[in-house]
Amino acid sequence: MRIEIAKNHKKIIIFLDNRNIEIHPLWLRERVNNSEFLDRATGQRLYDPSSLDQKLKIKKALIKKNNLRVEFTDGVHSDFKVNDIIGEIHKNIEKKKYFLWTGKIKRRPIFNYKFDIIENKKGLNLLETFYNYGFVILRSTPKKKNFILSFANSLGIVRPTNFGKLFNVKSKKKVSDLAYTSHALPAHTDNPYRKPIPGIQILHCIKNSSDGGYSTLTDGFSVANYMQKKYKNYFKLLTSVKIRFTYVSSKTILENWGETIELDKKGMFKSIRLSPRLDYVPIIKKDKLHQFYKARSLFIKLCNSKKFMIKFKLRPGDIMIMDNHRTLHGRTSYSLKNGERHLQGCYIDHDLAESKMKHLKRKFKK
Repeated sequence: MRIEIAKNHKKIIIFLDNRNIEIHPLWLRERVNNSEFLDRATGQRLYDPSSLDQKLKIKKALIKKNNLRVEFTDGVHSDFKVNDIIGEIHKNIEKKKYFLWTGKIKRRPIFNYKFDIIENKKGLNLLETFYNYGFVILRSTPKKKNFILSFANSLGIVRPTNFGKLFNVKSKKKVSDLAYTSHALPAHTDNPYRKPIPGIQILHCIKNSSDGGYSTLTDGFSVANYMQKKYKNYFKLLTSVKIRFTYVSSKTILENWGETIELDKKGMFKSIRLSPRLDYVPIIKKDKLHQFYKARSLFIKLCNSKKFMIKFKLRPGDIMIMDNHRTLHGRTSYSLKNGERHLQGCYIDHDLAESKMKHLKRKFKK
């Protein structure tokens, strides 16, 4: 990508992917950062953009080295850094980059915990790796109960649910969810019945000496990518048929609708919703529904297959951070005849975790 000035010095042209795009004067005018138009402390505009002249034009433009100097027809003069303009354009066209992994993943994203890790360069590496893989494991954290809350709040803000700020994953006599039993849990995403669905789940292993109880993880985007290539008709159904997800307890009724594989406007993977214990397929034409059931069945089998799933046992002190919009998790069954299994979990949202990553990137990659 490059930026050039037209011969009359009244147009600014972007050359992008064999296309020539003229920058609209209003688009550039809104980004003027002169102190009379932009508050330095907050970075927010001091005016309403709707008050700008809709017939605004560029009176004169000049590029010298990395500096773009522009004079607008409303009398405003401003300097822009060419790299800043290019960076702003990239925000609109840049695709999210991530590593698709399978059951044969060779190097798992594992970090060793040190106090204040989230505030230094290793914290940046951890967060960038998390968004690349959809999960990370942090080893040798304190084995204290409720430590997960302070750790989670270092990444964002803990999001309370009807289960509380944190939940204890261990076998109980009276349960409202199969997670609180010793049964096996197939690959799934959490809370598809919420609005919005929690973006990140964090699990902290306190004890894990029981027989069984291995954790499992599957890259839902990797499975979706496989189906898109190998089973296009099934993929189309899984990205178009909306399912109702429901959670009901004595005091709670939660419902939400969504596709098994959700795509964004550019056709990129946005979210995976899979919770076969809690989903209710709508009434659609019989033949289409028959094909959808076949598609969903294949998707579930692939998510639980050796081809895509990894299996491991969390150690006491391990913290597992998972992208709940991408990574499916589960566990094998376990026995309480010998030993004990106790995990604590909580949720945070993506916005503040992404904010933390961008802040650290700005701090350490200037």
